[in-house]
Amino acid sequence: MKKIYSLILLLAISMFVVACGNDSGGDSEANAEAEGNETENQEQQEEETPAEIEVEHELDTTTVPTNPENVVVFDMGTLETLDELGVDVAAVPKENLPPHLSQYDSDEYKNAGTLFEPDFETLATVDPDLIIISGRTSEVYEDLAELAPTIYMGVDTENYMESFESNVTTLGQIFTKEDEAEQALTEINDSITALQEKADAMEGNGLVILTNEGGVSAFGAGSRFGIIHDVFGVPEADESIDVSTHGQNVSFEYLAETNPDYLFVIDRNTVVGGEASAEKTLDNELVNETTAAQNDQITYLDPYYWYVSGGGLTSVKEMVNEVSEGLE
Repeated sequence: MKKIYSLILLLAISMFVVACGNDSGGDSEANAEAEGNETENQEQQEEETPAEIEVEHELDTTTVPTNPENVVVFDMGTLETLDELGVDVAAVPKENLPPHLSQYDSDEYKNAGTLFEPDFETLATVDPDLIIISGRTSEVYEDLAELAPTIYMGVDTENYMESFESNVTTLGQIFTKEDEAEQALTEINDSITALQEKADAMEGNGLVILTNEGGVSAFGAGSRFGIIHDVFGVPEADESIDVSTHGQNVSFEYLAETNPDYLFVIDRNTVVGGEASAEKTLDNELVNETTAAQNDQITYLDPYYWYVSGGGLTSVKEMVNEVSEGLE
């Protein structure tokens, strides 16, 4: 009987060992299969990503490498977008950085000069794979294009959202961040829809002005700040404002006669320096008698989002938030 029990016990142990071995083998096979699938998916993605793409922009059509390593950015809106997409850059014009992009004012990044005057000597040491510019740097486009593929990514203010979305989508394609770009645009469009609904329900109208050294200029639909009317849906207090880069020069008497219900103010002096702040400029009897002043509906917009950057994922989100808060 003892021999029988021993044989039974030995048989049970053998079966248990074999079973464990089979399980371990199964796990190994499953892990190997999973790793194989991951490698295959990675290889497939690499095969689907072209080595370069053609980018049509305002100044030319340029062949751009995908996932370029040394990127120089002369457009603050683009720098915002790349930052939010998790794309690093090599050089930026440090003298023109707004506060919300101050992280690029470090030794980790080369100083590319200014928006108007690139430092070509520094750029030569960077050896860029891609240079991105906008309006302020457009006059030296040909010189930059000799150094590296250069694309223009300014925003068309007459077609703001189409231009903005196209730029973000293109950057997503260049840096293979299509999904991230699409998600960010969806979130912004949802917030704009909510703002448009608020604007549709509002009573009254709005006026956008820029103050500079004690002077005032007005901006209407189709202008550099026309997104407030064209996209966000705030009715214009004056539909006859001339469209120009620097706006239409207006007087305090004009503000009193136009009498906007909501006044949106951009203080240029905050950016370029100067003693006459927007609050000081507008603190007079004529402005104080307007409906906007009487109802505490004057909104001082962040000039760094509106004047310096603009057209990037960060600034557009903040622009929506500021106008939405101004209508509350």
